[in-house]
Amino acid sequence: MAVDSAISSPLGPPACEKDAKALRFIEEMTRNADAVQERVLEEILTRNAQTEYLKRFELDGAADRQAFKSKIPVITYEDVQPEIQRIANGDRSPILSAHPISEFLTSSGTSAGERKLMPTIKEELDRRQLLYSLLMPVMNLYVPGLDKGKGLYFLFVKSETRTPGGLLARPVLTSYYKSDHFKTRPYDPYNVYTSPNEAILCSDSFQSMYTQMLCGLIERHHVLRLGAVFASGLLRAIRFLQLNWPELAHDIQTGTLNSRITDPAIRSYMDKVLKSDPELAQFVTQQCSKDNWEGIITRIWPNTKYLDVIVTGAMAQYIPTLNYYSGGGLPLACTMYASSECYFGLNLNPMCKPSEVSYTIMPNMAYFEFLPHDPKPGSTSSKLVELADVEVGKEYELVITTYAGLYRYRVGDILRVTGFHNSAPQFHFVRRKNVLLSIDSDKTDESELQKGIENASKLLSEFNTSVVEYTSYADTTTIPGHYVIYWELLTKDSTNSPSHEVLNRCCLEMEECLNSVYRQCRVADHSIGPLEIRVVRNGTFEELMDYAISRGASINQYKVPRCVNFTPIMELLDSRVVSVHFSQELPHWTPERRR
Repeated sequence: MAVDSAISSPLGPPACEKDAKALRFIEEMTRNADAVQERVLEEILTRNAQTEYLKRFELDGAADRQAFKSKIPVITYEDVQPEIQRIANGDRSPILSAHPISEFLTSSGTSAGERKLMPTIKEELDRRQLLYSLLMPVMNLYVPGLDKGKGLYFLFVKSETRTPGGLLARPVLTSYYKSDHFKTRPYDPYNVYTSPNEAILCSDSFQSMYTQMLCGLIERHHVLRLGAVFASGLLRAIRFLQLNWPELAHDIQTGTLNSRITDPAIRSYMDKVLKSDPELAQFVTQQCSKDNWEGIITRIWPNTKYLDVIVTGAMAQYIPTLNYYSGGGLPLACTMYASSECYFGLNLNPMCKPSEVSYTIMPNMAYFEFLPHDPKPGSTSSKLVELADVEVGKEYELVITTYAGLYRYRVGDILRVTGFHNSAPQFHFVRRKNVLLSIDSDKTDESELQKGIENASKLLSEFNTSVVEYTSYADTTTIPGHYVIYWELLTKDSTNSPSHEVLNRCCLEMEECLNSVYRQCRVADHSIGPLEIRVVRNGTFEELMDYAISRGASINQYKVPRCVNFTPIMELLDSRVVSVHFSQELPHWTPERRR
């Protein structure tokens, strides 16, 4: 029930007093964005004045913007990697931060094929928790009654390692789920999950998914929203249901848990909640045994009001499939914008269309600067713009300075300004810089793809065969999605051409060359399927060029696109395929870093 209008917010009438406080905080931060930014920078520079990094640039304790901008360089990960490596190796002196580095958060972006290590400090958990605490108060403005049911969220922990110096290195969400902030979170009627902590914290992905799906089925009438971090994760859960519904229905029928679930904490929890329910088992069987799965989400969870998944950037490719499984009538809510380096902001209009999603940057999270981004090749601008001074319609690359010790760090995200909430800008996420292919949390760039092609093509040399041209695309029509590489080959001796098995091996050789995030998605998370090579007939890429020129491309400047997603081009390529090949094995991956 909405609280008294006397404490209403410009964003709308809050659902309760706790929400009113959160909405007031959003208003306060966004009304004074520039002043908050000035204070944040001063706090970061003052507390870290004696760090080795800031002393190197002779800031001499200055904490103002002018000194900071004139003396501290704009950097990429590679620039600060030596300092990060020293901390990882055990150096506990104040190199980047005056506060001890508590752990490393492993980024989905990579450097030299390995996940980047992002330093963090204990208080950053409070900052992340603060942003999480703002999400439901905003959602409650748009979707009433969420306190009357639960959320079926598929949440997972990933593998973690220790650096040579003993610090944990793990993804940011694994760090959060394993923290007391999450495990001992206070009861909030607006934010109750069907998935128990025991299942979320189980590192075995099958046992975790099975238990979370089983709990979601048992509580199907209480579920008001379904979610996962990425759209691909929710589709993976639906695919899991397709493959495992007979076992799930059997457990519900008999009131006994599948013997494949061996985790003691899960079994102990499920002993209390799993009871024989033949009626539900029959319903699950009736729905899941049908060939047509269109609208399966709303058939099984009829009270679902929205899907809570990220569908911006590369995840937009999953929208048609999500609409198919939900029956097309459910809103897709993107609630927040965050990364391993920093949590940035939230969507103040979470029920908008996916194409209209804009995130409001919360100026208290870090110090933000923006590098003007001009998509035209060769055009650069080195003058960074303040948060409050960005211009609507322009694109920028995000640059951050964090409490944990990243200074003027280029995140690699390209954002377009869509407007302002009070004095805080709102941004549409355009894309990750230099990313060619992405299915899940993987990000493969052109140089990695090229390296994979070169490595795989070595297998062709004994057959006097070479790769003449190639392109690629991320195929999300399969679940899980997978990389498709189109090859045009030149074989000098048709009597000695590479066999089907050799070309299958080429697929695996390519995968072995891709970064550790891709390989983890393949091996541990099963969120990416086997890589596919489609060999096209000779002359296909010339036809591709002819098509591009017929649409106005300059013959002098034409370059083969290394990634395609334009339907007519895909149709042209697929109509010229002469053979199809897949990886028959998993690539090598272990949680340990290669160096």
